[in-house]
Amino acid sequence: MKLPFLRRLSLFLASAALGSAAPAAKPNIVIILADDLGYGDVASNHPASKIPTPHLDRLAAQGLRFTDAHSSSSVCSPTRYTLLTGRYHWRTGRSGIVPPFGPPMIAADRLTLPRLLQQHGYRTAAIGKWHLGWNWPMTPAEAKTYSTKPADPADAALLARALAIFAQPIPDGPTTRGFDFYFGPDVPNWPPYAFIENDRVLGVPSVFLPAALVGNNQASLHGPAVPDWPLDAILPTLADRTDAFLTEAARRPEPFFLYLPLTTPHTPLAVAAEWRGRSGLNLYADLVMQTDAVVGRVLATLERTGAAKNTLVIFTSDNGCAAYIGIKELTAAGHFPSGPFRGYKTDAWEGGHRVPFFVRWPGVVAPGGITPHLTHQADVMATIAEMLSAPLPATAAEDSFSLLPVLRGQPGSSRPHAVNQSNHGTLALRRGDWKLIFGHGSDGPRKDTDPSPARLYDLAADPGETKNLVNTQPALAAELTALMQRLIAEGRSTPGAPQKNDGSIALPALSSSGRSRGPGRDF
Repeated sequence: MKLPFLRRLSLFLASAALGSAAPAAKPNIVIILADDLGYGDVASNHPASKIPTPHLDRLAAQGLRFTDAHSSSSVCSPTRYTLLTGRYHWRTGRSGIVPPFGPPMIAADRLTLPRLLQQHGYRTAAIGKWHLGWNWPMTPAEAKTYSTKPADPADAALLARALAIFAQPIPDGPTTRGFDFYFGPDVPNWPPYAFIENDRVLGVPSVFLPAALVGNNQASLHGPAVPDWPLDAILPTLADRTDAFLTEAARRPEPFFLYLPLTTPHTPLAVAAEWRGRSGLNLYADLVMQTDAVVGRVLATLERTGAAKNTLVIFTSDNGCAAYIGIKELTAAGHFPSGPFRGYKTDAWEGGHRVPFFVRWPGVVAPGGITPHLTHQADVMATIAEMLSAPLPATAAEDSFSLLPVLRGQPGSSRPHAVNQSNHGTLALRRGDWKLIFGHGSDGPRKDTDPSPARLYDLAADPGETKNLVNTQPALAAELTALMQRLIAEGRSTPGAPQKNDGSIALPALSSSGRSRGPGRDF
């Protein structure tokens, strides 16, 4: 049934109506968010990379490349929250990803980037991985059942209930958070194994995903699936949908905003046949090459439709490369996904959250630029608000600093500090070249064996975070701790009226000697 499913999907794509067009007065905006792509996976960031990324390299050369850009978290959902709201995700009281069939992470009344753009006449679309939660029409017990292997995959009652659940609208998804249109698999390695359009599951998840497709860097969980669900067709289908949207949007009179959260090179490492083995390294490297090609297709569509000259393109990644995709074989071959930095996805070290970040904006951003400006994905919202001359309310984008002066080549830096967080909730504060991690650099399989309660690094002298200076610089550690406490207590890091955090945030305190005094104050 794979071919009929894909053929029906292709016919649906081809049937999209195209509108008439006049050039948009405001720039179109395309944000491409890769999933688990490391800083060093892109050759323009790390020339020693063994993976060819010609399209990303060309995009970087056509615009401005940021060498000190960061995601809010070293895992998925929190980063997406911050990118779309301009607010640090940890202010919600959450640090990890939204669980299977979990509730929305973005509050219904929060101003998001797509909502802001809707207010200014933009047509908004999200195509790809959402992973910010929905209010799925199921009980917690059902959510557990449908994300684990059932005792009997042929259980008629379980399948009948699944059919009833997925035949209903799914409330509180992307179209309730500012997007006019959504298409994607929600989370490609989790159930339901089906595409979702707006608030409806496409197709009928009438079987359970075969056990052979779970594990081994393919799907991560068992659960309901469309029959013969093709894992290797997810990325090509998203590329087709993106092509159809951009082709239509370029012919319409209003400007468009496309948020394209790709599903790759995250698992499933389901590489299309034409890309399998192309890297000569492993499946992850093959998938990086396929992802690069999809970015190239998006850029080609913008050129073909004539939209490129009036489109701001931002490319970045949600966090660093995941260590479980074959790091040992990659590094043995001389490829280092984090480049010169320490750590990987889930870590508070740089490799967890220092990410590729390229901006192309014809007529505004000079091509071929490189900037060491400290940048955070939270900054996208304030940048676009300033571009639109749109004042932001005090209750929005509390941690977003505009990059517009940097994009225009003007001197100076508006962001004085930045905060990142590991998967397990460890916060890290950057100010200038100094970085203070309030705990371990890694809580995962790459255990941080340093017995110190915190880690203080001078990234200018030690970008690989090898020399912990917390015990030799106690005054600086105390100063940065006080700054972090203030950023938590005030509910914002930008100038403005203090705001409330949504949840309690605990910060361990340090004594003057740099030693821990136990749990810190909850803010």
